[in-house]
This record gives sequence, C-alpha cells and structure tokens, in this order.
Amino acid sequence: MIMQIGIIAGDIWHHLDENNGTAKIADMINALGESREDVLMSLGWLAREGHILIEKKEGYKITLRK
Repeated sequence: MIMQIGIIAGDIWHHLDENNGTAKIADMINALGESREDVLMSLGWLAREGHILIEKKEGYKITLRK
C-alpha cells in the first residue's frame, strides 16, 4: 500500500506541475482516476514532506511548492 501511495503522490506532483502548480482536490481525483482515499493519503504524504500547500477555499485548493 505504501508503494501505491508514493506512486500516486508522484502522479499528483506531475499533475500540479503541468497545471500551473494548482488544482482543486475534486478535479485532481477525476483527472488521476484513482480512488478518493488513495489520493487523500498521497496528498497527506506530500503535505507532510512540505511539497504542497493545502488551502480551504471553495473546496480544497492544492498548490505545489517550488
């Protein structure tokens, strides 16, 4: 499971990088085609490592730290 979370975290990073560094969680879940739970765990991993910022703004907005 931890490997899958890491792979999805990489997919999230690439998705953000290709989309001006920002996305809403709901849009990202749809774009990645992964389960909501797996995407949320992967976002938690990225947030804990300091790679992303999460803001509650009309839903949740994810921003890539550069």
